Amino acid sequence: MIPQHPERDQIRIDNVMSALGNPMRLAVVRVLADGREHTCGSILDGVSKSTMTHHWRVLRDAGVIWQRPSGRENLLSLRREDLDIRYPGLLDSVLTGAMVDGGSGAALA
Repeated sequence: MIPQHPERDQIRIDNVMSALGNPMRLAVVRVLADGREHTCGSILDGVSKSTMTHHWRVLRDAGVIWQRPSGRENLLSLRREDLDIRYPGLLDSVLTGAMVDGGSGAALA
């Protein structure tokens, strides 16, 4: 694992909410909510690598995602279990709200 991942008890609600408050990062979380690992380049199209690197760091440092090296790429996955234990119902509420609001991420391109 990449060393910047906070331990479960170090995840802070203000960091999580700040990370999820950005439409692009919320679109990433919606993709990762399928429970699978995804390569960095497979999540959002048309976004520069440097921009996505910034968003990965914010999500990782907030405790929202796991990021692990795999060959020449990094694999990303949602820290659903940690978030559900730390803040029960939060992630489901945010994802439901994003769906209700129509936040597919399509408007980001």
